[in-house]
Amino acid sequence: MQRLFVDAGLAPGLSIEATRDQAHYLMTVLRLDAGARILLFNGRDGEWAGELSPLSRKKLELKIVEQTRPQPPAPDLVYLFAPLKVGRLDYMVQKAVEMGAGRLQPVLTQHTQMHRLNIERLRANVVEAAEQCGVLSVPAVDEAVKLAALVEDWPQDRRIFFCDEGFETHNPVGILKRAAESKFAVLVGPEGGFSQEERSMLLAHPRVTPIPLGPRILRADTAAVAALAIVQATIGDWR
Repeated sequence: MQRLFVDAGLAPGLSIEATRDQAHYLMTVLRLDAGARILLFNGRDGEWAGELSPLSRKKLELKIVEQTRPQPPAPDLVYLFAPLKVGRLDYMVQKAVEMGAGRLQPVLTQHTQMHRLNIERLRANVVEAAEQCGVLSVPAVDEAVKLAALVEDWPQDRRIFFCDEGFETHNPVGILKRAAESKFAVLVGPEGGFSQEERSMLLAHPRVTPIPLGPRILRADTAAVAALAIVQATIGDWR
């Protein structure tokens, strides 16, 4: 069934009014009839089946029927990324949601190409990805922060794994398994990579660990998927 994110609370017997865009999409684009069922979620109350109840040609009420899935704990993996050009940034954000990131933090580096970010666009991409891939906990998207400030204020109980192109080996599994912390973040740099100054700063930090991503040079958006996958498979929620 079609899945739809809503802001309202979800509980049996409630009715909520769809937004104009949602009503247009469901009734005009998908051509769903009155009584058709869709799945609704808000990131807090689990997933619910709802029935369409049109109020007019442009207004639609969604009647909550029954819960189909309870709300799971939110993923705890933090994804730190240098913003890319718009099209590839959209892709990277969507894949981070699919891969189980619980929070997305844009990081501005010396080689970052995009310094003006449309955070609302990123959040809309997060919601769309959650709708499409069955995610119930919608990741937060934080305002962009400079790399130096991020590292300076980094919490003591969470380790950052940063994708290091200069690493001497290719396999990150052993490094990941040696991590003592239970909370993690993955940091992927910009298309031009980290500067030498930034790399030295990261390597000197006690809560930062470099990891390789194989013998090939990857584009930043590809590296993001690879890094999140190997972390989830080795020490994350894929085990």
